[in-house]
Amino acid sequence: MTDDADAADPEAEASNESLDDVVTEFLRDVDAAREDYDRGYTDADATLSVVLSHVDRLREEHAAGSEDGDE
Repeated sequence: MTDDADAADPEAEASNESLDDVVTEFLRDVDAAREDYDRGYTDADATLSVVLSHVDRLREEHAAGSEDGDE
């Protein structure tokens, strides 16, 4: 029932699209960081730093989406 209500709510749909975009970007960027590491372009610490910065952004967007859904 909640899923139907969210689908009818344009704001919820927009936030879901935004989160979907962020997840897609996250996966792309993490894959790129891993490829750079695998090719020897960066070391493990630099790669982990890049990945964690993307994780932080994903968490922020998820939290923002959760706050919007609570209203």
